[in-house]
Amino acid sequence: MIYSGRRLSFILVVISVFALTGAFHTLPAGRPASSLNQWGGPGVSDPRALQTGASAPAPTSDPFVAPTPPPPPAPAGQANGGTLDYVGGTDPNDKNFRKLSDALQSADIEARLEAEEAEKRINAAKYRRQELEEKIKYMQDMPDATPAGSVDEYMYKQGVKDILDKLDHDLVGLLPVKKRVREIASLLILDKMRGNLGLDTSVPSLHMCFTGAPGTGKTTVAIRMGQVLARMGYARQGHVVVATRDDLVGQYVGHTAPKTKEMIKKAMGGVLLVDEAYYLYNAANDRDYGQESVEILLNVMENNPDDLVVVLAGYKDRMDRFFSYIPGMSSRIGNHIDFPNYEVDELVDIGRVMARDLAYKIADDGANEELRKYMELRMKFPYFSNARTVRNAMDRARMNCAIRVFNQGINAPDGCVTEEDLTTLRREDFSVLVQELLDSPEDAIVA
Repeated sequence: MIYSGRRLSFILVVISVFALTGAFHTLPAGRPASSLNQWGGPGVSDPRALQTGASAPAPTSDPFVAPTPPPPPAPAGQANGGTLDYVGGTDPNDKNFRKLSDALQSADIEARLEAEEAEKRINAAKYRRQELEEKIKYMQDMPDATPAGSVDEYMYKQGVKDILDKLDHDLVGLLPVKKRVREIASLLILDKMRGNLGLDTSVPSLHMCFTGAPGTGKTTVAIRMGQVLARMGYARQGHVVVATRDDLVGQYVGHTAPKTKEMIKKAMGGVLLVDEAYYLYNAANDRDYGQESVEILLNVMENNPDDLVVVLAGYKDRMDRFFSYIPGMSSRIGNHIDFPNYEVDELVDIGRVMARDLAYKIADDGANEELRKYMELRMKFPYFSNARTVRNAMDRARMNCAIRVFNQGINAPDGCVTEEDLTTLRREDFSVLVQELLDSPEDAIVA
């Protein structure tokens, strides 16, 4: 193509302007124009190439070819020595960074722990099988006539006989109750004898329920049972902690659990006697806090049978209703003992026992007959409480005796009082009580 002189001059000017514009566009500040190449003149390297150690792209001589774009900035790790190690940054997820080697190492540790646990389980099962085989062989080789000791030896050595004798001495009547206590003691003694021969033993269910009217000896029997369990090694201390609803149930949300656990903590190693246990649960009130206390007791009875014996006490009809609401409680109690009401003769004998314990004696001048007559009349009045009523009667008879002896001493010429006067309850001391009942209506509330 043939260009005219004027057109050719115009084209050369355009090419020169284009070349100069592209060169100065990437010229670094402060660099002389004489050193330009494609980044600023001949002989000058790319400043980013100086940072990364890479060579600058070769310059081009064709003014119509666009210059090669600069390489991207090097990562922070490469700029600090050319390594690929992670050095962190301002990303908030940097803390979640985890090396692959660390993850593999953790996986190896978890796998090793799982293998160790599996090996422990296998070894434990193996040891159990070995123990069972050794026990079977031991029982097969043991002669049937191998002596395990005498029952009397265990009774005396453990001190159980003394406790049972004391129970007979302190409690009048209650033959069914005493029989059941002896049956439980027999089970514990034979269990100890089996253990001495290497036979399998397990802690029997010792939780109990005592049902009966007030004053029938439930607390006294619970105390004796705690002593028997302590002597036989089924309780660390054998003490008895008596609790009621007020001791176990709180008055606001979050108060019941601490109170119940505190009472359980006090009774650990002994016996927890919950008197009138049916008040713990109120079926008519869904917001009653007693349900929480019952649930805690159920959990402790199930998980700590060898360190705590729970005894529930109350009237039989109310306890039966209580168990109907909470069947899980009844199934956890293996010993249900009913305490019958005392007969008149037994009440008189209880009065003699109380007088004996207080260093008194009942005279033979008809005092026993007056006491019997008082008991027959008192049983017809409301709120009769068996042995507690006898205790109140004996306290009032002692007061009448004190008044009588005091008046005799004042009116006597020498004012002398003998030992017999201070230790003898006479007929007139009980006659005052009988006369009070005869003068009161049948629905009256008397002591």
